[in-house]
Order: sequence, then C-alpha cells, then structure tokens
Amino acid sequence: MVGTANVFDVVRAAAGQIDRVVYVSSAAVFGAPSLYPPGPIKDDAPAHPATHYGVYKVANEETARIYWEEHRIPSSGFRPLTVYGPGRDFGLTADPTLAMKAAVLGRPFQIRWGGATDLIYAEDVARALLAAAASRLDGARVYNLHGASAPVADVVRAIETARPSAAGTITRVEQALPFPAALDDARYQKDLGPAPPTLLAYGVAKTLDEFERLKKDGRLDSRELT
Repeated sequence: MVGTANVFDVVRAAAGQIDRVVYVSSAAVFGAPSLYPPGPIKDDAPAHPATHYGVYKVANEETARIYWEEHRIPSSGFRPLTVYGPGRDFGLTADPTLAMKAAVLGRPFQIRWGGATDLIYAEDVARALLAAAASRLDGARVYNLHGASAPVADVVRAIETARPSAAGTITRVEQALPFPAALDDARYQKDLGPAPPTLLAYGVAKTLDEFERLKKDGRLDSRELT
C-alpha cells in the first residue's frame, strides 16, 4: 500500500512528464460468491474482501481515487482473478500455470484448490494494461478482467488433451477459492475494447508450447515445483 502511494507521489512530483498510472488490482477485492446475486460479478459490485490481500487491493484502489480527486492524476486499475501463462509463477492462483510446467517436465503436481474460477491468459492482461496506458481517459477507473469462467477440472483436462503423457499426474484439492468464479468486464470492453479473451484450450496449449521451448533451451525454471 505504501509502495502504491509512492508511485502516485512520483507522478505528482513529475507533473507534466507522466500522463497516468496503470496498475493491477485483483478480484480479491470481492468476497464469497454467496454475498452477490447470481451471475458474473459486475465492476461496481461492493467490495467484501475475505483476505488481507484483498483489503490491501481495496486500499490501493481508494488511493488512486483520492489522487484523482485531489491532484487530478488519472489512473486505470485492473482486477483479474486467475492469471495463467508463462511468467505467472508466484502466488496461490499461479497453480494452474505451475501444473502446466509440471506436465512439460514430467512431474506430478497438485493444484491446491478447486471449484471454478475466472481464468485469463497473461497476454490478455498485458493487452489491457497497454491499452489503458495509451488511452486518454480521465478519472480513477477500475476494471474487472474476464477470461474463461471454468472449473479447475477443465484446466486439467485441457492439459491432458494437449499433453496426453500428463494424464493422471495433475490432481486438485476440491476447496474453492473465497472469490467469485466469474467476472463481468463490460466496463473494460466499453472503454478499451473490444478485446475478446483467449480461449482456455488455446491459452493452455500455447503455454505448454512455450514451456517446451524453454525446456529445450535449458531455461525452464523448476524451482517453484520443489
């Protein structure tokens, strides 16, 4: 939280040199699905964070709002849930990506949670950040990011379909994350789209192919799997 405030202070001190702040928040600002009406969670749904991590993200969004109201620093924050793809190797929601890495390395792996989640390919998140950085939108805007709302079992099946040799090696714990399983990104699509998300099967296959390339080059880091 202090780091986020420092970034905004730098922008304020460099008036005229930096146009805006673009940052990543998290769907962890929302609470358990039971707290909301059925269906995807909308951008303006009330925050009910169930973790300290979510509380910190709410604080960062509010920091951005205050810097707009007091200093007219425009910003865009994005709330993905489960980002997957090369480079996503840290945190609880990195487990689907680590499972893909394990499949390429021929190792067993257990995803530490289950149920359904909103999976978004890393390149789609990058595209959103770049679009916001190039925009001329004012205000302190915050956007949900939607990818593919799917059970973790579908991720395992996609891995096994793309890499049959991994069949039976990827398991999961049937304990759902304390976050909504589907996000509505209508505000993002309106302001910065259209930006159709990468299909889950294609994103999984592309991730596996990239890991295969890194493995062939001797550059596939396996430390997260130990």
